[in-house]
Amino acid sequence: MPKPVTIAIVGAGARGRAYAACAARTGRARVVAVAEPRPRARQALADEHGIPADTTFADWRELLARPRLADVAVIATQDREHAEPAVELARRGYHLLLEKPMATTEADCERIVRAVADSGVRLAVCHVLRYTPYTRTLKRLVDDGRIGDIVSVEHLEPVGWWHHAHSYVRGNWRREDESTFMLMAKSCHDLDWLAHVIGRQAVRVSSFGGLYEFRPERRPAGAADRCVDCAVEPSCPYSAPRIYVPLLDQPEREWPLSVVTEDRTEEALWTALREGPYGRCVYACDNDVVDHQVVDIEYTDGVTASFTMTAFAPVGHRRTRIFGTRGSIEGDGDTITVHDFLHGTEVIDVGTGDGATAGDGHGGGDQGLVDAFVAAIASGNDSLILSNGNESLATHQLVWAAERARRTGEVVSLREAAAPNTEVTR
Repeated sequence: MPKPVTIAIVGAGARGRAYAACAARTGRARVVAVAEPRPRARQALADEHGIPADTTFADWRELLARPRLADVAVIATQDREHAEPAVELARRGYHLLLEKPMATTEADCERIVRAVADSGVRLAVCHVLRYTPYTRTLKRLVDDGRIGDIVSVEHLEPVGWWHHAHSYVRGNWRREDESTFMLMAKSCHDLDWLAHVIGRQAVRVSSFGGLYEFRPERRPAGAADRCVDCAVEPSCPYSAPRIYVPLLDQPEREWPLSVVTEDRTEEALWTALREGPYGRCVYACDNDVVDHQVVDIEYTDGVTASFTMTAFAPVGHRRTRIFGTRGSIEGDGDTITVHDFLHGTEVIDVGTGDGATAGDGHGGGDQGLVDAFVAAIASGNDSLILSNGNESLATHQLVWAAERARRTGEVVSLREAAAPNTEVTR
């Protein structure tokens, strides 16, 4: 039996735990080390995977003082803490599975790509949407010429009202100065996915959007600073009790309740809602990321795509319409409908049954990514990794260009684009 690929998890939050579970599920990988500053999260992952005490660390820097302990390092720290561990662990010979975004500055992304190239290790950025069964089927249809040449694409990301409130109003990604702007934090997946499906280089981009709802000016009369004290709470769709309390009866669903409280009891949850960040009124938080944005992209030969990100929808799979010279495709994450101008309509049920959120494994994308990366490391077959460091850097640069376009109101050329100054006033 082949020797299992060994993995060190750097950051034992929701994403680190998810990738660790996917790795163990392959049967071809084993988690052998963890670095996480929070004692409870660190020990929970160590217990789950049988990681010994001498490879359980409070800081990723402790890995640097030891001989290389694993084949792969999964970097799943907070966004602004990706670059240093990625660069230093690559230099010590660890292959990298790097959570998106790569980093929060273009310079740090470039540092990571250089460190990977100089060290001769492999890198996969966790653009999990490339690895879903749905995307693989859709991409094959496009590449086989079923609709001729792609001319234009419409793509929607329905973040979901409660997901947006959880992650981008109350949660870790609510502020640009603590994480990054919304398009990078959430929707770099989508601009990367469009590049993968369309298969062309972006040339120009424009963008519009802003923070419409989750502002003090939109606060209902009589609303309190916390949902547990609020007379308006029963009629508010963003009520924290409404979002989180029902999850106590869904033990099979770890996220998002696992982020709110480590102790999954009713008492602990109500304490978290009274005292922690996830019980705050969505109109009385310190958030500043946008809640809606549109991006229009021109690719080579005049091919175009429009992308919409919105908080104000049910949580669900992305929805896409692709228009080609010989047909069109409509997809909703589960079903693909091909309208062939010559031969009629075909409906393809991909049939994964997986949900769209991180808690559901991103429609099979989490497992698909980890399976592909583990297989690539085991076999040396780099073609199993669907994007290299330079390709991921290019789609990140498109995201920065789109955000610059939103802030300035300009159409930004990708040949001239530079990373936007995050201090620019809206």
